[in-house]
Amino acid sequence: MRVVIQRVKEASVRVNNALIGAIDSGLLVLVGIETTDSEEDILWLCNKMVGLRIFNDEEGVMNKSVQDMGGSILLISQFTLHAATKKGNRPSYIKAARPEIAIPLYERMIDVLNTLLPKPIATGSFGADMQVSLINDGPVTIWIDSKRRE
Repeated sequence: MRVVIQRVKEASVRVNNALIGAIDSGLLVLVGIETTDSEEDILWLCNKMVGLRIFNDEEGVMNKSVQDMGGSILLISQFTLHAATKKGNRPSYIKAARPEIAIPLYERMIDVLNTLLPKPIATGSFGADMQVSLINDGPVTIWIDSKRRE
């Protein structure tokens, strides 16, 4: 499982011009699910995301987490995070999980995040053509892969 985490002042997602998810200060999280992902990947990543100290404290030092500051999360599924670009110019998505595997894992991730944060998790629509808008704060953008755990 891979995530790209962006610290945002605000973020939103639209499908067919209809607003389906929006947050103020918090994290926009793009998540790519692969066929080998499991409950363990979800639990590790969710705890890592909500505990990342990437928000400024009173002295302007990145020392607070989204959990500490009462922020929100907008979670968007994005299979293209598993693009393999080694061969040729057309990415391969062979490692990205098919919907029958990915959807339950995505929904489980939402459930876990909802238990870790007081605010409901905003989401996109799995598999939809989405338009995501954000104001990246910093900018701060972090990439995490649950298989690498760096």
